[in-house]
Amino acid sequence: MIPYNCDTKNTLTPRPYITNIEQKSMQNANFRTAIWTGRHAQMTLMCIPMCSDIGLEMHPETDQIIRIEQGMALVKMGQSKNELHFQFEVYKDDAIFVPAGTWHNVINIGRTPLKVSSVYAPPHHPAGTVHRTKEEAEEDY
Repeated sequence: MIPYNCDTKNTLTPRPYITNIEQKSMQNANFRTAIWTGRHAQMTLMCIPMCSDIGLEMHPETDQIIRIEQGMALVKMGQSKNELHFQFEVYKDDAIFVPAGTWHNVINIGRTPLKVSSVYAPPHHPAGTVHRTKEEAEEDY
């Protein structure tokens, strides 16, 4: 039997990959880090400072699942950026399911950095993306 290549240093090609997402999330200090990108899905980690957010956004053709690894947040979603009627507080271990075409924002309302993991399907960011800050991420778009 040939073992899967689980090289944690080479995540730029669609290879099998195994990691502890909670541990990796807690270690991530970047606003966004794409840790794995496949042909049909992508995993990113985010660290949102206190009183900050991911930024209001919408992905026309990408579904997204966001999991809270640490902290608490206010999630806002809706069909237009001016009508975010779906609003809930979320906490560690909660998952947020964002259908393609839905406007959404995740706002850190806690007293610690908000740590999240996120799955995009299909991938949304270039493989290997690292944005140290929200401002750096906004420059790319």
